[in-house]
Amino acid sequence: MKSETKPSFFKRLHDRLFPKMPDFYAMLAEQSTRVAGTAGLLVEFMETGDPGMSARIIEDERSQDSLKIKNLQLLNEAFATPMDREDIYRAIADLDEVVNYCKATVNEMDVLGVTPDKFTLELAMHVREGADALKAGFAGLAATPSGAAADAERARKAERAAEKAYRRAIAALFQGDAYINMFKRREIYRHLSNAADRIAAAAFTLHDIVVKAA
Repeated sequence: MKSETKPSFFKRLHDRLFPKMPDFYAMLAEQSTRVAGTAGLLVEFMETGDPGMSARIIEDERSQDSLKIKNLQLLNEAFATPMDREDIYRAIADLDEVVNYCKATVNEMDVLGVTPDKFTLELAMHVREGADALKAGFAGLAATPSGAAADAERARKAERAAEKAYRRAIAALFQGDAYINMFKRREIYRHLSNAADRIAAAAFTLHDIVVKAA
C-alpha cells in the first residue's frame, strides 16, 4: 500500500500561522435557514395549538444554541474574516435571539395556560415572513449582495407589520375587566413582538454587511 505524502515543514508552518478561514457565508446561511424553520413551527403551533409543535420549537432552541456556540468559537479563532468581524457576531447573536423568543413564547403559553388566538397567529406569521427574508438574504449574500439588501428590507417590513399587529392586539386586549387574562396575553404578545425586533436587528446587520462590501 502506497504511503501518504506528508505536507512539507513550510506547508505545516503556514497552515499553523495562517489557518484556513471558515466559510462564514455558509455558516450564516445555515443558521438563518434553521431560524426560518423554527419560525415556521411557531406558525404551525399558533394554527393548531399542537403541543408537539411546542416541543419541537424547544428542541430547536437547544440545538441552535449549540450551533451559536460553535459559530462564535469559529469566529473567535478565525485569523481573518470576509466581512466585518463585529457584523458576523451581531448576526449570530440576533438570529439566535429570534429562536430564544420563539421558545419563550411557547414556554410561557404552556405555563400560563394561554391558548393561541388570531393575534398570536398574525404575529407569528410576520415573524416567519421576516425569518424567510433573512434566510434568502444570507443565502444569497456572497453571490448577489444587491438581492440580499432587498431581502433585508423585506425583513424590516415584516417587523414593522408585526409592530402594528402588536398594537392592535393590545388595544383589543385591554377591554373589559378580565385583568389576569389581559396581563397573561400581553406577555405572550410581547415575546412575539420581541422576536420581530430581533428579525429587524439581524436585517440591519445584513444590510450593513452589504453596504460595507460595496
